[in-house]
Amino acid sequence: MDPARLTRNPVFSQLEPQELSRLAALATEETYPVGTKLVRQGGFSTELYVIEEGGAAIIRDGQERDRVGPGAIIGEIGVLEKARRNADIVVTEQMLAIKITHWEIHRLSNETRAKLQAIADEHKGPAS
Repeated sequence: MDPARLTRNPVFSQLEPQELSRLAALATEETYPVGTKLVRQGGFSTELYVIEEGGAAIIRDGQERDRVGPGAIIGEIGVLEKARRNADIVVTEQMLAIKITHWEIHRLSNETRAKLQAIADEHKGPAS
């Protein structure tokens, strides 16, 4: 992924250029059609997403709790805090998202992981 794509996203604005380059080498950009279940409630947390385009519904215990769109971070609680998923996340508008897996997060420096945790806390979404 081109680091410039990350710099244009406010979610990553607190990272230094070398951190952005490292993250860009590990992140992927994925497209998901309507109806895709990105995250399953109770499942293991293996990736987080930053929505660039499109949207998703947050469904907890069978009830829609919220909708998220561009700029939202989803799945961060489970990945950064090593917790199980607390909701389903279902794509409602075709989505373009930056995907980062827990394996890739753990390959980053402790300092960069701490910054990502702070960013996730700042942009805390309704689900992990």
